[in-house]
Amino acid sequence: MASASTFQTLDLSNNQLSGIPAELADCPKLKEINFRGNKLKDKRLEKMVGGCQTKSVLEYLRGSGHGGRKGKAKANPEKDESRRKRRERKKREGGEGEEEEVDEACRLLLQVLHVSKNPAPLTVRVSPEVKDVRPFIVGAVVRGMDLQGGNALKRFLTTQTKLHEDLCEKRTAATIATHDLRAVRGPLLYTARPPQDLQIVPLGRREVKAQDLIRQLQLEAEEQRKQRKRQTVSGLHRYLHLLDGREHYPCLVDAQGDVISFPPITNSEKTKVKKTTSDLFLEVTSATSLQICKDIMDTLILKMAEINKYTLENKEEGSLSDVEAGASSGQLSEASAEQGGPCPLLVEQVRVLDEQGHLKVVYPSKTDLGFSASHVTVTR
Repeated sequence: MASASTFQTLDLSNNQLSGIPAELADCPKLKEINFRGNKLKDKRLEKMVGGCQTKSVLEYLRGSGHGGRKGKAKANPEKDESRRKRRERKKREGGEGEEEEVDEACRLLLQVLHVSKNPAPLTVRVSPEVKDVRPFIVGAVVRGMDLQGGNALKRFLTTQTKLHEDLCEKRTAATIATHDLRAVRGPLLYTARPPQDLQIVPLGRREVKAQDLIRQLQLEAEEQRKQRKRQTVSGLHRYLHLLDGREHYPCLVDAQGDVISFPPITNSEKTKVKKTTSDLFLEVTSATSLQICKDIMDTLILKMAEINKYTLENKEEGSLSDVEAGASSGQLSEASAEQGGPCPLLVEQVRVLDEQGHLKVVYPSKTDLGFSASHVTVTR
């Protein structure tokens, strides 16, 4: 284990391990572990590995006597036998109480707010122009994210990148866009416009027409190829081919007439997610199917819950002193964390309507967010 002291990430998932050495708890740089898919003898530990964050697992290893820490006395057989009898007695008296305790410590809570109980629900109206371009869209509002921790925002953005690479199949199956809800003015319009008529302030750039942005990105891609002396490109340049041959480009427009999203290329600087963002509007669009949008949205929200729990558990340094950092949702999350209880994310339903105002889809519906994982609880 001496060489493991420098590890930051350890992935031994889907092996044939029956135990995890307690010495892992003495690795100061270890931030991420993955032992899922192993049949561990300690069933409580196996359950934690499948549902809890790294910090919780290491704390359990540190204090549970599984091999002990360096410098500790050898295990006491009489004490171990006494513990075993207590566990069995608890099971007889109160069922699997110990596992319930682990469940509570590891549980991710999502609370769904039905559109009928929302005094100001966000809606998206879909115009007929997107039918032959990118017809499917799903939206959701998530409140209660804590992105103020040192790496919380980076984790969130990295998660989107990974989802774009994997589930979204490099944005060919679907594209995710996330927005700071405070900057979103509803109702929203999902439509398609000719490149010369679509104007946006892209992330990190000045206001530009879509046709000029695409031309600029194409030139940048060509420059990348020359500098690297290879055909591969990075960043937004990888997705330009998805618009080849299109006479209209899809876009999401707010009530003020501003384009806040231009899938599959970029979002708008106007609704950029920042460290002080606690409430978000999420959108997933696809040219393939509505179900793909829903599946990816499910995964995104689950990842957000995991990030939020990790941030609150680790109390990452680097929190902002900005006055915005005192947002009510952030205060509630911190208070819940101090009390040791799970911190729920509030997921508000968003309706997607057709041009006549008829309902096309609402997310999340009763069949959405139907996670099979035991550590996720969704209340509706």
